[in-house]
Amino acid sequence: MQLQEEIQKENNDTNNLDSKNKMTETDHNSPPKNKFLGFIKETIELLVVTLFLLIVIRQGFIEARYIPSESMVPTLKINDRLIVEKVTKNLRFIGFKLPIQRGDILVFYPPPEGNRGKDLHYDPLSLFARWTGLPFLPQDDAYIKRVIGLPGDVIEIKKDDGVYINGKALIEPYVKEPPGYNCTDLSDIDVYRRLGKTGKIIVPKGHLFLMGDNRNRSQDSHVWGFLDEKRIVGRAAVIVWRRLKEKPLVVDPQEKIFNF
Repeated sequence: MQLQEEIQKENNDTNNLDSKNKMTETDHNSPPKNKFLGFIKETIELLVVTLFLLIVIRQGFIEARYIPSESMVPTLKINDRLIVEKVTKNLRFIGFKLPIQRGDILVFYPPPEGNRGKDLHYDPLSLFARWTGLPFLPQDDAYIKRVIGLPGDVIEIKKDDGVYINGKALIEPYVKEPPGYNCTDLSDIDVYRRLGKTGKIIVPKGHLFLMGDNRNRSQDSHVWGFLDEKRIVGRAAVIVWRRLKEKPLVVDPQEKIFNF
């Protein structure tokens, strides 16, 4: 009896092994089409997850930007790479009291008056490009400037002197040079002059007055007016990369060097 049970057990084991071998052979002999479809499916899933994480990080936390112009010299130089943080903006949006501070350096989408009449695009491709920041997609222009005037502030810019906020001088050690222009009335701002507006430059609620540190090489609020806070992308937090290319020169003492 015991011998019969052992024989039966061996037969069952053999049958199980044969079944496994058949399954393995079936797997190895599966059509290439099924393998290709499986690869495509896995690739799509990976792309979807990657794009989802990219959008969450870029829209909710941080994004990288580079400086294309000299409007913020000497604070920021051409080709500097920055990290722009968006946490405070998003917290402000859901009700946290985290006011924008005078002196903050912000990245934002300029109004059409400051960007040759071009405004943000809201077609699906432009929205996707803005959400992901993928470099091979068309991107809307973004500017970077320093916050000078907050809502309710009265702004005066005096030639060869500086900026005055509510009648008090603004001490700015970061500017390259004093402004070479006056801007003390709405009519001194191009966009408002064309509209026939006059009066004191008072920053309205929900708006800001921004300027570049390179005052005489910056298209900013003294040209295109106040910025709606809804256009803010985020706050420049830290420089992550800067090219160090300046080299010393040895010259004759009588030679004049203008660009050193």
